[in-house]
Amino acid sequence: MQTLQKIAQKGKLSLGLVFPIESYTGAIPKMEHQEQLAKRAEELGFKALWFRDVPFHDPQFGDAGQIYDPWIYMTHIMNQTKDIALATGSIILPLRHPVHTAKSLASLQILSKGRIILGIASGDRPIEYPAFHQDIQKKGALFRDSFAYIKALQGDFPNYTSEYYGTTNGAIDLLPKSSHQTPFLVTGHSGQSLEWIAKHADGWLYYPRNFSFLQQTLYNWNTALEKEQQPWKPYMQSLYLDVLENNTTTPQAIHLGFKSGTDYIVEHLKALESYGVNHVIINLKYGSRPVATVLEELGETVTPHFK
Repeated sequence: MQTLQKIAQKGKLSLGLVFPIESYTGAIPKMEHQEQLAKRAEELGFKALWFRDVPFHDPQFGDAGQIYDPWIYMTHIMNQTKDIALATGSIILPLRHPVHTAKSLASLQILSKGRIILGIASGDRPIEYPAFHQDIQKKGALFRDSFAYIKALQGDFPNYTSEYYGTTNGAIDLLPKSSHQTPFLVTGHSGQSLEWIAKHADGWLYYPRNFSFLQQTLYNWNTALEKEQQPWKPYMQSLYLDVLENNTTTPQAIHLGFKSGTDYIVEHLKALESYGVNHVIINLKYGSRPVATVLEELGETVTPHFK
């Protein structure tokens, strides 16, 4: 859990970036210079790099993520960086077999020396479910079953019967075994009650909303933690930004975020911190300026406030 503690502490906010670190139109990014940008993000004080799990390009949805398989791309970026956290946002549990997920997770956790954080979700693209011969009406049950199976597989010679994915009888073991305890962060509700998330997850990932909605959401989260007799657990969210050249430019709304100068970005993030948000995942997709320039400006004027 040390990696989670590095990016999320009570009363404080840290910043991460989601791949692709790129401004682009349409659904499919170019994925150019990502290695250099990832290295620079680490140098500039960003605390995590986030990887999407998007099995198919759905033209109606309009977002293909970073294109590459998240496990493979995390391995690639792991070898380009040093200490920055590598997080999934998020692995679609119902559409991956738990055995493969558990093996990939343990392998990467060992090879990265404990840098992996596992964001998990049930998926938001119904059209993908038939390709995996899964019933989207059962996504909540599939999610819980996969979650429990992965946890069981992390033990020695597991004896576990999954409702949907298979059975182990204690005669076989899954290798490798990682000594690093992986944090599991649930995205949205993923077909679960907030109480279930509070009890079983190590934190909650959500979406950008207005401040009044955010305050109510955080109240609900803390109430659920208290009800389930759980300790404090972090709350994280995504945020789309278009960083404008004039740092005093006032904000204007864009999809799931805003465009503004860096003065307001700092103000907005400090407000999120005051409400109890612990980590913000910045998405630069809708940016209007060269991403390398924007990254330098964020590193110079924004990240120093959130270390």
